[in-house]
Amino acid sequence: MTTPQSLTSALDQQIAQHILQASGWIGIDVFMRQALYAPGLGYYAHGSAKFGVLPYTVQDGIKAAGSDFVTAPEMTPLFGWSLAQQVAQALQVTGTAEVWEFGAGSGALALQVLQALKAQGVPLQRYSIVDISGSLRSRQRATLHEFAAQVHWVDALPDSLQGVVLGNEVLDAMPVKLLSRSQGVWHERGVALAGDQTDAAPVFVWQDRPTDLRPPLEVPGEQDYLTEIHPQGESFVRTLGDKLARGAAFFIDYGFPEAEYYHPQRHMGTVMCHQSHQSDTDPLIDLGHKDITAHVNFTGVALAGNEAGLGVLGYCNQAHFLMNCGLLTQMQVADLPTRVMAQKLIMEHEMGELFKVIGFYQGEPWQAIGFTHGDKTHTL
Repeated sequence: MTTPQSLTSALDQQIAQHILQASGWIGIDVFMRQALYAPGLGYYAHGSAKFGVLPYTVQDGIKAAGSDFVTAPEMTPLFGWSLAQQVAQALQVTGTAEVWEFGAGSGALALQVLQALKAQGVPLQRYSIVDISGSLRSRQRATLHEFAAQVHWVDALPDSLQGVVLGNEVLDAMPVKLLSRSQGVWHERGVALAGDQTDAAPVFVWQDRPTDLRPPLEVPGEQDYLTEIHPQGESFVRTLGDKLARGAAFFIDYGFPEAEYYHPQRHMGTVMCHQSHQSDTDPLIDLGHKDITAHVNFTGVALAGNEAGLGVLGYCNQAHFLMNCGLLTQMQVADLPTRVMAQKLIMEHEMGELFKVIGFYQGEPWQAIGFTHGDKTHTL
């Protein structure tokens, strides 16, 4: 049996060995990839609970480990119902009959979308989930058992696909590169080992190296500045654009357009860790037991899609998108606990403003209902 301590120790040793093989230094993107996705050891590659409302569970009166963070589908089924209205329109307009979801988590969003589409009589041949986590797949299968005939799982995208693509809090979990400006000189911030690690448990430390990499916008001034660039996330969007022969795509995540992302006052970067519903800024400890994320540069996402032939359907905050898709109407007939949780999705100081939605189309442009009001594509 793999205990939490043994899991951390094994992952630490594996990453330390990788650093030694790389002449003593790896970029944070390489570090994140191993910390999150190393087979059997990374955060998303083992069986601990990740998604849920509480940091603990109670079994037979005994408090046990719970989840690390909550996403919108775990908060209320009205999130998935609202998104399904946009999915239904996209399926009809594009003449497709398949949904592709990346990183389906607990399976809650897939269940909500499938139930809503079924209730509305929307024809759907298949719901395909792209997820590399075996443990999450098991949970998804249990959650989606009533739709077993429609749902199937794949490890990677085919060469060509048609349908509506969904990604809720997917882009933020893709590894980033860290750039640090110190005394006017740009460096790439990576990870090294502290001191002589021959016989001791690995201790990871930050180490900066001069680089030719730069943020996509020049950051005014020469003050010390830490930020991220997102080559892997943008490459993912380009790959999707190359493969999407017909259909649309919608990504929901927290982030900003690049003018806000690289604002001089946002000088400490956005990398965050999440564990037991608490956040911290140190990804170098408790490896395998906490999520590591970075905010999304939606301008970079939009440009990556354009480069691959995708057009932008719209871009707005989550509050406008969900209200455009009928959330308020559903809240009026929901019970009080459901209304309270749904409000968190659209309140400015909760998820309503920080979370954004971007939509893409392949082919001819059309008016997506989710962007009817509040579209801010012009800010990208």
